[in-house]
Amino acid sequence: MLGAMSSMTAALLAVFAGYAGAWYFGLVEGNFSLLLFLATVVTGLYWLAEQFYFLPQRRQAVAALEANAAKRHAELISQGIQHVDDNTAEAKTRLIMQPWWLDWTAGLFPVIVVVFLLRSFLFEPFKIPSGSMIPTLLVNDLILVNKFYYGVRLPVINLKVLDNHSPQRGDVMVFRYPPKPSLDYIKRVVGIPGDEVAYLNKQLTINGKPLPKTPLPDFFDADALRYAKQFQEINGNKTYRLLNDDERPAFVAGADDFVFRDNCRYSNEGVVCKVPEGHYFMMGDNRDNSLDSRYWGFVPEKNIVGKAFFIWMHFGNFKRIGPFE
Repeated sequence: MLGAMSSMTAALLAVFAGYAGAWYFGLVEGNFSLLLFLATVVTGLYWLAEQFYFLPQRRQAVAALEANAAKRHAELISQGIQHVDDNTAEAKTRLIMQPWWLDWTAGLFPVIVVVFLLRSFLFEPFKIPSGSMIPTLLVNDLILVNKFYYGVRLPVINLKVLDNHSPQRGDVMVFRYPPKPSLDYIKRVVGIPGDEVAYLNKQLTINGKPLPKTPLPDFFDADALRYAKQFQEINGNKTYRLLNDDERPAFVAGADDFVFRDNCRYSNEGVVCKVPEGHYFMMGDNRDNSLDSRYWGFVPEKNIVGKAFFIWMHFGNFKRIGPFE
């Protein structure tokens, strides 16, 4: 049986390694949440088998070894032999030691389950891949996302089982990209259910009220090696910075045929949308360089992942570490 378990475990680890390798090289579309869930289940089963079957067996073997050693020692003493070589300690160590296939499964379960619970229900790390949220978030910022702020959701299927806060205008939110839910996107909430959002001539208006927009010194983008017009905007109780590119027109080119597209009116000046119930209108802070709700539509509540709130690392610029609005 031990040989079969060793072979089966080697096959399982090979499958996990092969999937991870294919994902890394872009051969398959990976799902880390699913992979972590499966790893938790598999190592958990091994841990249970170790606690209730394999470990008791090894302990029985050690007990039998100790009993035989004690019996042999008593027999030798009865024969007048006082000094007996005792090598049972080394044998006991070999017997009680976990085999490699348990060490790589049951032994890893406590670490994996802690990571799974933290990532699924508390905080999940993300890496910013693009410049759509500049100047708030830069490319390669490593951020934390609060997974329970908008409610507790089941991992993998993302089904909400417990309510908490509702997204508010100005929140920076991570969500599943509506056209392709396997991808996670990050944008700022600019419109909540029932709002009429207008972005005309690069001025954001909510329910007929233009948001305060104050000019700031130009922002230098070190990656693009160029300056951009920078502004401060206030939406709800959030104050944040945004960028505008004078060379980009206000016209929204190439909008998809998304769900509730009839709620939007496009013109040369931009777009006006009525946010449907249970949905949110998202925009990047780098307004003229962001693929957002203007192009692919509204984010349904079921797609919400969590609220982004903290930069925990940016290699090469440690000053960026800290909370953000």
